Amino acid sequence: MYKYNCLNPIAGVGLNLFSGDYTKVDDLKDADAALVRSAAMHDLELPESLLAVARAGAGVNNIPLDKCAEKGIVVFNTPGANANGVKELVFAGMLYASRDIVGGIDWCLDNQNDENIAKSAEKQKKNFAGTEISGKKLGVIGLGAIGVLVANAATHMGMEVYGYDPYISVSAAWNLSRSVKHISNVEDIYKECDFITIHVPLLDSTRKMINADAIAMMKPSAIILNFARDLLVDEEAMVDALAAGKVKKYVSDFPNTTTVGAKGCIVTPHLGASTAESEDNCAIMAVREIRDYLENGNIVHSVNYPDCNMAACTTQGRLAIMHKNIKGMIGKYTTILGEADINVADMTNKAKGDFAYALMDVDSPLTDEVVEKLRSLDGVIRVRVVK
Repeated sequence: MYKYNCLNPIAGVGLNLFSGDYTKVDDLKDADAALVRSAAMHDLELPESLLAVARAGAGVNNIPLDKCAEKGIVVFNTPGANANGVKELVFAGMLYASRDIVGGIDWCLDNQNDENIAKSAEKQKKNFAGTEISGKKLGVIGLGAIGVLVANAATHMGMEVYGYDPYISVSAAWNLSRSVKHISNVEDIYKECDFITIHVPLLDSTRKMINADAIAMMKPSAIILNFARDLLVDEEAMVDALAAGKVKKYVSDFPNTTTVGAKGCIVTPHLGASTAESEDNCAIMAVREIRDYLENGNIVHSVNYPDCNMAACTTQGRLAIMHKNIKGMIGKYTTILGEADINVADMTNKAKGDFAYALMDVDSPLTDEVVEKLRSLDGVIRVRVVK
């Protein structure tokens, strides 16, 4: 029986995918797996029983990735599950910023008691006139699941689209419209584009990548959209630039005291993935990831361990070993198994940074003695008999 804990409410359509071999527990200390959305985990005590954490969403800055890796806890996320919801809000942000829709709505509310509001509106609407997005240049920084959807959709809306991503995956490249112009220098986007939207993960290398220097290259009419992470933008520099008229608008999905109410800022309350469809999709993917890992040892969409997939086990047993990424580990494993007269029918070993993961299918039962010998090896983090 596997036990799971939900640190945030998780959509029932996902939780319903757990079989009768799973039970929900109220305390993390009793869980084999945890599902989380936005709850902060950095200060939580992670129990020895915890094998996996699945983030029902893409960002994982609320999870202590290195701490989990050191304890042999696989952290999953759900890339692409909420991509369409974010994509649609990006276009809403573009339209709000290019046409003063918010100002127009506010004017209507302020004049709701005017008996001649329809006539007055005809006189006032010029104050809220804007520009169309068709024919404008859009720069998409980051061509992952969301960036590709935004770029492709923008081409169908008549925009001239430039995409920048030095680390674009093969899958994303195949899905990207041939109408999108691939840019090798992000500065070209800063200089040329009317709209700039950012869709990269928050890393040390991307923190405040939209800074004062980047902003200084932009057109005074530029509109910058941030539906990824607030810390990707130096928002103090952005607010200063807006006040000075150096850029036109900043649209952010991350409210804070710097941007809310500042001139030229349009801020929404983190609505990007807050659709029923996105929450359902994220929950479904997260549960499937946990089940595949607990039941088969397969890792798909991990952010702290390498992806590793050997489908379902058809042999006598399956062994999963998490270890430091150092040479000679496989030889040590096979020596112990060989001395115990256990044949390895199939295996794979993958590495990611400082950590690695070995999955082995064997033709003989795995004894407690063999498992303990494997656990005692230097560099081994966790040994798990999957089957």
